[in-house]
Amino acid sequence: MAKAIDSAAQARRRRREALTGYAFVAPAFLGFLLFYLLPTIRAVQISLTDWNMMRAPRFVGLDNYVRLLSDGNFWHSAGLTLAYVLYNIPIQTALGLLLAVLSDRLARSVWLRAVIIAPYLISNVVAALIWLMMLDPILGLVNAFLDVVGIGRQGFLASPDQAMVSIAGISTWRHTGLTALLFYAGLQAIPRHLYEAARLEGAGEWTMFRRITLPLLRPVLAFVLVTSLIGSFQVFDVVAVTNAGGPSNSTRVLLWYIYENAFRFNRMGYASALSAVIFGSVTPASPASRSTASGKLTPSVSIRKVKMSPCLPDEKQW
Repeated sequence: MAKAIDSAAQARRRRREALTGYAFVAPAFLGFLLFYLLPTIRAVQISLTDWNMMRAPRFVGLDNYVRLLSDGNFWHSAGLTLAYVLYNIPIQTALGLLLAVLSDRLARSVWLRAVIIAPYLISNVVAALIWLMMLDPILGLVNAFLDVVGIGRQGFLASPDQAMVSIAGISTWRHTGLTALLFYAGLQAIPRHLYEAARLEGAGEWTMFRRITLPLLRPVLAFVLVTSLIGSFQVFDVVAVTNAGGPSNSTRVLLWYIYENAFRFNRMGYASALSAVIFGSVTPASPASRSTASGKLTPSVSIRKVKMSPCLPDEKQW
């Protein structure tokens, strides 16, 4: 009888815990449903129509997707977006990792980390306005400095050849602090005895970075790369504020091209098809990052042996 009462009490407790858990999850789930899932489904539906927002949508099937394949403007925008990704992600990741390692090894100052993360606290619009003024060909501080050192004034955002690089530089400046903070948090999870054992065996800083730091930062690195990739494909604010896709369409990235089709040319169906293509292209990056980050962190024989013993293998293995 007592066992039956205890079992019933445990069942009631589990139900209460489950209901409490569902109550905490419900707001996030509803937000995801209302602001992400349903709009995505609706966008896919609209992509199958011809709709200018002034008359009823007309179903056209896959015509928008077929048209997209032969649209030179789309491929031009896709190439510019890819160029932005290639400019932005490697430099941002390398600088963030460098700042994180230097902060961890040389100065673990809260104030230093606050200074590093400060640009990320500025919105994209404000950051774009600041750099729009600083990179002005006539009145900008950057060009004034270049004049002083004898390099000469540059077009930057006003130059078709330099505009995309300048926009990538603005985004790198704003997001490097967050990347560095993520890497710094990952460094705190690496056991210190690995570095101590490596020093005892005469390993240098570069060897410890290559054999210990990089392999054990793989989950953080995968997260940083995926989030940076997704964010890079969503670049819009900086382009809209600085030069609206110009000059000469040199910064007409995919999101700006979608905006033009939707709200300038009133081709909402075609714009939705473009959005669906971007969504389908970027979405596979998330499961790929999970599979990469969930692998065993056994990058080399030396690292495995360090975990089992306070001493490292012979110097030859380093």
